[in-house]
Amino acid sequence: QVQLVESGGGLVQAGGSLRLSCAASGSIFSIVIKGWYRQVPGKQRELVAGITSGGSTNYADSVKGRFTISRDNAKKTAYLQMNSLKPEDTAVYYCNADSLGKNYWGKGTLVTVSS
Repeated sequence: QVQLVESGGGLVQAGGSLRLSCAASGSIFSIVIKGWYRQVPGKQRELVAGITSGGSTNYADSVKGRFTISRDNAKKTAYLQMNSLKPEDTAVYYCNADSLGKNYWGKGTLVTVSS
């Protein structure tokens, strides 16, 4: 079983920065951390930043230029650096990964951006 744990969320003023971490643990033989998603009440979970096995990245238009996804395969950890935060970035942020054909989600970390 794979566990994903997000951390780094909190309350930040508009224009500020946060760095989220996603750490994978458990019985992991092979894992690919695929990206970060976010969800607000009443809306579907949406992709914020994705990263391929080869390291290519893609971002939602709303965060492009402000967020950066990175990954440390040796540590089985992914990061999301969030700069120039806006109130509309307020959401629960989730890490997503694949391992041996199964998909995993963390429990999320709350990011609140005040205006």
